[in-house]
Amino acid sequence: MTSTDSTDVLIIGGGVAGAAAAKTLREGGFEGRIVLVTRELDAPYHRPPGSKEHLRGEASHDDALVVPAAWWTEHDVDLRLRTSVLSLDTDEKVAKLQTKELLSYDRALVATGAMVRRLKAEGTGHHGIHYLRSLRNADAIREDLAEVGKDAKVVLVGGSYIGTEVAASLASEGYAVTVLMQEDEPLERSFGAEVGAWVRARLTQHGVEVRGGVEVEAFTGEDPEDGKSRVTAVRLADGSTVDASVVVVGVGATPDVMLAKKAGLELGESGGAIADDRLRSSAEGVWLAGDVCEYASSLHGGRVRIEHEDVAEQQGAFVARQWLGEDEPYAVVPYFFSDLSDWLSLESVSVTHGRPFDGTRIEGSLDDDAFAVWLLDGDRAVGYASFNGAGDLDAAREVLRSGGPVPSA
Repeated sequence: MTSTDSTDVLIIGGGVAGAAAAKTLREGGFEGRIVLVTRELDAPYHRPPGSKEHLRGEASHDDALVVPAAWWTEHDVDLRLRTSVLSLDTDEKVAKLQTKELLSYDRALVATGAMVRRLKAEGTGHHGIHYLRSLRNADAIREDLAEVGKDAKVVLVGGSYIGTEVAASLASEGYAVTVLMQEDEPLERSFGAEVGAWVRARLTQHGVEVRGGVEVEAFTGEDPEDGKSRVTAVRLADGSTVDASVVVVGVGATPDVMLAKKAGLELGESGGAIADDRLRSSAEGVWLAGDVCEYASSLHGGRVRIEHEDVAEQQGAFVARQWLGEDEPYAVVPYFFSDLSDWLSLESVSVTHGRPFDGTRIEGSLDDDAFAVWLLDGDRAVGYASFNGAGDLDAAREVLRSGGPVPSA
């Protein structure tokens, strides 16, 4: 028999967006019922440590939690782990859970995040090929490396943040690491070829082999008696091979819009669900946040969907503040950070998402360990990155918010 329950607020998704919404509501004095439903096995946690300190074994799972484990009970938030929302009837405002329970709601936040993009290549079923999205994925990589030993040959497929961060973390642990990527330089798509070459030099300096302009065609492996074939090499489109015993693939993510699509929410060009400038979806009483949210942005001049943790956290909190009575458009300049072991630290603010930049201007010198770079669209500033603490990120954020040109040197 199907049971029916009700809640004032239904949060769907157990990432930082959902957690930020629940936390902001309680901090703002909201006393109504909150139910957070997620397929995740663990309470909401920060994902960035998975390619950094958690992967290196320097931090525990508890260190990554958004709030302490006891917070949910102490603040009377009904956290339901390992539970999927099968359908969302936005007319009746009722969610059907995999437990067969029907849950009616007054307001709902869909923050279902994203899924890793799978690499289209032969031989992806070999043992030792990993994708990194969760801390449990990071644990599996560490366990696999322990099984193979320090002689493991690690190959990273992808030269963006996951690829470079994991490469740096594992090289700092003493593993032989090779990065394979389509672009010529690491992080080139984010900061341009000149900065990308500087990042390559830092990786190479610490023993990471970087091969740009290549295409992965297949993974090959041996066929042991137990039938569990471990990857032994990566074959490239030019016919060459790279030895590998552990592979980590980081080629992006796709928004998880399965529930949104089934619920009839309007979808956008970038694959997310469409939201207005208050992050309201096309359905009455349903808001969006995080990787799934393709929102109208005055800063970007159109709809944009951004896969950065800080953006997800900001959006979750923003939706909660709307529910608490605020009424203003979402206009936060997106922020991102990355660390390559203890070799390189970068922070960036940008409104380039959804459109390319056509130039860069360096503040300082690439010959130094610390510098900053402006991203340009003509003479207009559309992004700024600080490497190893250089520059003024707050001042750059204001320039981007105003839509002005790059300040004179």
